[in-house]
Amino acid sequence: MNLADVKTIELLLKPAGFDFKKSLGQNFLINEAVCPAMAKAACDENTGVLEIGPGIGVLTVELSKVAKRVVAIELDDRLRKILPKTLAECNNVEVIFGDAMKLDLAGIIAEKFADCDRVCVCANLPYYITSPIIMMLLESKLPIDNVTVMVQKEAAERLCAEVGSRESGAITVAVNYYAEPEILFEVDRFSFMPPPKVDSSVIKLNVRKEPPIKLNNEKAFFALVKAAFAQRRKTLVNTVSNTTGINKDDLRQALEELGLSPTVRSEQLTLEQLASLSNKLN
Repeated sequence: MNLADVKTIELLLKPAGFDFKKSLGQNFLINEAVCPAMAKAACDENTGVLEIGPGIGVLTVELSKVAKRVVAIELDDRLRKILPKTLAECNNVEVIFGDAMKLDLAGIIAEKFADCDRVCVCANLPYYITSPIIMMLLESKLPIDNVTVMVQKEAAERLCAEVGSRESGAITVAVNYYAEPEILFEVDRFSFMPPPKVDSSVIKLNVRKEPPIKLNNEKAFFALVKAAFAQRRKTLVNTVSNTTGINKDDLRQALEELGLSPTVRSEQLTLEQLASLSNKLN
């Protein structure tokens, strides 16, 4: 069964009364080259793979060919009628219906992948939930080696930007704190059914064993980062003071002691400089 073929998809979906839900960001892949490339980049024969949002199973099938075991989490209950057909020949795949944002992923990993050498996450994420899913996976500090996902091209550029560059933002800082991000390849919009309005990219986040910076207070650091990027057009002093209430003179003094201009913008600071500023303020 070719799950990347438009006619095959239509034959599967129509009898089940399935229609695409924009609210769930449903766009099924019809480019046969994408999923094998994602699977190869994400895992090997000793890996347990947690897939979020398998859809009709086009990526799931390719993951099952490479990985030791695959557990796919699907939110849309309507796919209960379809996935048993598309995954019938995948003996190393289990589907769990539920919300990945609410399930006990640590418990699932411990139970389902106990005999795997490593665990990774691989998914074609709906655009509307890209950032929340990625941050949930990283902040939960799950025992995973990497997160390989397809996201909107613009989101990929922001997630994988260098901290201290014009493209960087609060999520760039957070991702670089927890992982080493890289863009693997681009996927044009016509690789999907129905085609979205934008192109996509596949990225890989290699989860760090230890953070690259030393912090006095991790919670305070992320509060500072969130405040620093809240008003991108303003200087760091103004936006942080406006958002947190920290005295501007204290901020200017901290920046001066770090050898930074009092008019510096948040996007100009490296991860190390943001960490040093947070440590000085806390």
